[in-house]
This record gives sequence, structure tokens and C-alpha cells, in this order.
Amino acid sequence: MSETIALFGAGGKMGGRLARNLVKSEFRIAPVEVGEAGRQRLKTELGLDCVEADIALDGADVVVLAVPDTLIGRVSHAIAPKLKPGTMVVILDAAAPFAGHLPERPDPTYFVTHPCHPPIFNNESRRPGFSPHRHIDLDADGASNSCPGQR
Repeated sequence: MSETIALFGAGGKMGGRLARNLVKSEFRIAPVEVGEAGRQRLKTELGLDCVEADIALDGADVVVLAVPDTLIGRVSHAIAPKLKPGTMVVILDAAAPFAGHLPERPDPTYFVTHPCHPPIFNNESRRPGFSPHRHIDLDADGASNSCPGQR
């Protein structure tokens, strides 16, 4: 277990899902949660004790911001000066970079993703047979086989 993941919003909906999967991995998790209900849920369900943000960031290789979209700007600016060079910051709001919510700093790597958002950085949706949705198959013309008339 060498890599440390600081998971902000660990007791929320998305953060909780991530925490449940990460506890089964080889990574060391440093969960951060400000809400008492979320902190209690992590302790009861996963045996995780939350830590303060500064402790989580100390030596973190990856920081995941599983916080509400409206807080990503505030949280990312608060943690930016505390990140070691080369830290990967995973943002779960595909609109945050476009809105200018992320701090400009040359040495972290930003990885922007969300399981419910379509691709916006590398749009491959016009590739034959590609579908960002697992339940919809596209034929060679890009028409949906499961939703008639969809293009």
C-alpha cells in the first residue's frame, strides 16, 4: 500500500461509493467528511475514521473531490497550496474547468470525470458503434438500436 488517496466528501453519495470500493483496494484512504452523518456512516459501515483536510493532504498522491459541484471551486482553491508537486486531483464535475473554478497551478495533474456526464474533452460519440451509455447500442449509422429514431 504505497499510494495515498485523500477522498474529500467521503461520506456523501458519490464519495461513499468510492470509499466502499477503495477500502477493497491496495490504496491507503484518507477520508475527509465535514458532515456528522457522513462521518458516522463511514465509521459504522466501513470502519473508516475521517481525518482533517491537512492530515489527508499530507503525502497524498491523489486527491478526489467528491464534493457538491457548488463547492469544487472553494475546496480546490483551499487545498491547492497544500498539494505536493505531481499530485493528481480528480474532479467529479466536468463543467468546473470550463467555468474557471480550478486554481491555476502548473504541477498537479487534473483528471476530470463523472460517471453520468457525456465526454466533453475527447468527444468520441461519432465513432461508429460508440455509446457513452452501456444500455444503448448504436448501429454503424449512429442510430440507437434500443431507442428507435434516436440519432
